[in-house]
Amino acid sequence: MNRITHNWAEHIAFAAAHTHFPRTVAELQDTVRTATRLRPIGARHSFNDIADTPGGIVSLRALERRIEIDTASRTVTVDAGITYAQLCPVLDRAGWALFNLGSIPDFTIVGAVATATHGSGNTSRNLAASVAALEFVDATGALVRLARGDADFDGAVVGLGALGIVTTLTLDLVPRFEVRQNVYHGLDFERVVGAFDALMGSAYSVSLFTHWNGVRVDQAWLKGLADAPPPPAEFFGGRAAPAESSPVMGRDPAGTTGQLGVVGPWYDRLTHARIGAIPEIGYEYQSEYFVARHHAGAAMRAIHAIETQLHPALVVAEIRTIAADDLWLSVNHGEDSVGFHFSWLRDWAAVQPALAALEAALAPFAPRPHWGKLFLLPPEAFLPRYPRLADFRALAGRHDPSGKFRNAFLDRNVFGA
Repeated sequence: MNRITHNWAEHIAFAAAHTHFPRTVAELQDTVRTATRLRPIGARHSFNDIADTPGGIVSLRALERRIEIDTASRTVTVDAGITYAQLCPVLDRAGWALFNLGSIPDFTIVGAVATATHGSGNTSRNLAASVAALEFVDATGALVRLARGDADFDGAVVGLGALGIVTTLTLDLVPRFEVRQNVYHGLDFERVVGAFDALMGSAYSVSLFTHWNGVRVDQAWLKGLADAPPPPAEFFGGRAAPAESSPVMGRDPAGTTGQLGVVGPWYDRLTHARIGAIPEIGYEYQSEYFVARHHAGAAMRAIHAIETQLHPALVVAEIRTIAADDLWLSVNHGEDSVGFHFSWLRDWAAVQPALAALEAALAPFAPRPHWGKLFLLPPEAFLPRYPRLADFRALAGRHDPSGKFRNAFLDRNVFGA
């Protein structure tokens, strides 16, 4: 645990000469005070240079785990090194839950929050929207606390590491619940497009997986509350999967969360991968783009029209819906969204032209790229879609006037355009 050298896919070698592993907040404050350039790192699950820096990298994995449940306020306060995999079983045993989860549990909560990562559900906002308060160390080494309702709070939550190093998060809780997951194969593309909102609202959380190949959508994963009516045998032209499935059709489903309608705890159904199922090194690239949900059908048709240009780079694509929020740099700021996620082969020569074709197809719908994934879009193509950008820049300037936490990614995509 001496140095973190690469991102999860190992295609980005970090320029930082040192990795800091503070064991206490006081140690972190000392590190920040003496540093000239510094960036936070979570589980390394980013696919661009958002975490890179020529200075030092800070990992909070060595902090003492902190899980403080406040039943009166229905919140939990956690340290910034904790992962969803570490937190969720503890909450469940105490009778509590988070409202939603992303695809994989083995990532740090602070990393997911800082980049507006999400699950799926027409009425579910992204994971950052569960934050009720946060604390971070600013460029001076001071500890800053902001809570929901404070003037700068909505700007600080999806902060991209530009304000400082987050040390704690306080998250909203809901009573624990159970979920059954059912998978359907071979949905009719035209029926999916024609009734997209109804389909995506048919369960607590719905994900579509597809290879954008032909007239079928490969799979629908329905994550329904345990007490909801059982799903039908036929679903938008698709049939119930006869056995457990992988998101990539034909692959071994080992490591996926339980299916076939078997009821299980929220944290072992809302994700696609079970705790511990994701390897330490991932040999794939990822991209994701968000457009207003009312464009979903037209955007799907636009992607369908270029399906041959996505192959052979494409491994699988996922479609999810996310409700609007007010967080300044959230990819879902101000509008209900649909997210188009793409897993690519680890082959940049094949991926680059596929990305160019995809971004051109989505251009009429004003896409916002996921902050932590691969994209080619220049900042002038998406920054105008963030109406509070000037406020965020001013907020970062107050907490980091010398640019200690900035890097090439932020200069290029947040502060430069």
